[in-house]
Amino acid sequence: MAKPAQPSKSASLFDDLPAAAKVRSAKGPARSRGEDSYTAADIEVLEGLEPVRRRPGMYIGGTDEKALHHLFAEVLDNAMDEAVAGHATWIEVSYTADGYLAVTDNGRGIPVDPHPKFRDMSALEVIMTTLHAGGKFDSGAYETSGGLHGVGVSVVNALSDHVVVEVARGQQLYRQEFRRGKPTGKIENLGKVSGRRGTKVAFHPDEQIFGKGNTDFSAARLYKMARSKSYLFGGVEIRWSCDPSLIRDKETPERAVLHFPGGLKDFLAERLEGRTRVVDDIFAGRVEKEGGHGTVEWAVAWFGGDDGFSSSYCNTIPTPEGGTHEQGLRTALTRSIRNYADLTQNKRAAVITADDVMVASGALLSVFIREPEFQGQTKDKLATVEAQRIVENAVRDHFDHWLTGHPAQADRLLGFIIDRAEERIRKRQEKDVSRKTAVRKLRLPGKLADCSASQKEGSELFIVEGDSAGGSAKQARNRETQAVLPLRGKILNVASATRDKLAQNQQLADLMQALGCGTGSSYRAEDLRYDKIIIMTDADVDGAHIASLLMTFFYREMPRLIDDGHLYLAVPPLYKLAQGPKVAYARDDRHREELLRTEMSGRGKVDVSRFKGLGEMLPSQLKETTMDPGKRHLLRIGLEDAARAATARTVEQLMGNKPEDRFAFISERAQFVSEEGLDI
Repeated sequence: MAKPAQPSKSASLFDDLPAAAKVRSAKGPARSRGEDSYTAADIEVLEGLEPVRRRPGMYIGGTDEKALHHLFAEVLDNAMDEAVAGHATWIEVSYTADGYLAVTDNGRGIPVDPHPKFRDMSALEVIMTTLHAGGKFDSGAYETSGGLHGVGVSVVNALSDHVVVEVARGQQLYRQEFRRGKPTGKIENLGKVSGRRGTKVAFHPDEQIFGKGNTDFSAARLYKMARSKSYLFGGVEIRWSCDPSLIRDKETPERAVLHFPGGLKDFLAERLEGRTRVVDDIFAGRVEKEGGHGTVEWAVAWFGGDDGFSSSYCNTIPTPEGGTHEQGLRTALTRSIRNYADLTQNKRAAVITADDVMVASGALLSVFIREPEFQGQTKDKLATVEAQRIVENAVRDHFDHWLTGHPAQADRLLGFIIDRAEERIRKRQEKDVSRKTAVRKLRLPGKLADCSASQKEGSELFIVEGDSAGGSAKQARNRETQAVLPLRGKILNVASATRDKLAQNQQLADLMQALGCGTGSSYRAEDLRYDKIIIMTDADVDGAHIASLLMTFFYREMPRLIDDGHLYLAVPPLYKLAQGPKVAYARDDRHREELLRTEMSGRGKVDVSRFKGLGEMLPSQLKETTMDPGKRHLLRIGLEDAARAATARTVEQLMGNKPEDRFAFISERAQFVSEEGLDI
């Protein structure tokens, strides 16, 4: 028996043919499986709406719940196009107990006269049974419309087991029924009807397409879609009704009339209800006939948090993936904010990006343009290049005027956006610092003398002023558990500094690197590298000031570190008292006098010497008095809950950028200062 011939190289190109072209078995002898056995008779041509039923995913994105509700969107879009074109004033949406969904409008009604190209078919039948048939390819019928592909209602017909269309035109009522895309008979004239015009489409999804038990719509989702449409065109009234047995939640009403003359501004105000806004006003506007196209409408508001959102529409079609029109809005808002910053000479705004402007905002955008281009039949993303310029020109001019006309709100908004930008930069820097891999260890400041212990428990970081004190502390420390970080002079006062200055300060950058736990909202307690953070400065006025600056930094940038009990203040001695072999150390003048009365009360001269700084102390002295856990004296920095508000006010008064507040504080308390309490 002869072996079958191997497939030729050219035949392999057709191995993955779609279902529309099937290869049948060969009849008679064949030189190979890819030659005589594959003929013109093997090519299957799908006619009418059969391609839609074979490949529904190509037309509605699949057969899941989202695709099911897309059928409603297609029918509703046609009715909305009539309203936007000025031919309809109301739309009815009705979901009945038998599972049928009906959309009715009072527009012109689908034409029912014979089609000039298909004289044996009415225009209605052509539209319902033929792909790419409709009145929206020629802009003369619809200046702007959502259903530009001409496949919408015919796809609904193809994927439904039953469709009924009623058309009222010229005081006559017409009706035609369809089963799975095919007409059950010719169009019927039901006779004269008065006071009615427009189109009604009622349909029931096909279980053969969506699966048994999967053809029920969500009443809540239908209502939400209808409500969104009503916001997009203030001139239309949408009348909603739903059988009570189909409602599964308390928010969806049985009946409602949806009419919002305020458009997107009303929509956004409802979505932001209960949220605190950065500025009270919603920036909203509407421009007619922009760039030779239709309307551009927008509404934008800013609020706290990182859960900003944007919803955009083109010709009332939702574009959940955005597109060129959204890019135009982002560009317009960002450029206007930067221009206002230049106008007010705010140099901090140089770091602002479009993401900083939009991350904490709610933005709604609706455009009506001629012949829009979408990505895919489901129209999730607008691709019309001109849309970016149209939206940017419409929005930017209005936002420029809004900012200059509301300076107080504009300043507040600008400050908020700058804070977001600086926060973004800070988080990025902290991420770069804290990144740690098997091949790249965490980079620590060069002046940090780290401890050798790998665990955090029991470890200590001493923050000292200057290299001299740092040298003594490094010699006096316990290398296993104690780390030393010298700082040069007085650090930045974070209470009166901008985020930009804070980010550029090398001393604070070194400190944050050493701690490894991040700051602000990015603080991570589990990443703190030390159990105790000990501020160890000289026992004089300058040392107290440096300690105050450091405590202000921790209070502003790492308050949880204080709340968790990790921050301490070392109490180094100010005096050394020696009487023969006896040596004692005094923390301050009062402690010195107490030691002279008690420890040094015997015979012999007492030599009293004052330390000018920690750097002048011998390592052994520093260890004995300040660093040895068994002998030292530490003060834990804490904050009672009841005192938080008062502390915040005091920190702002003493460390803020208003010298008059400090002067007032000193003046009010000068009477309580004794001469012995002054360090002169």
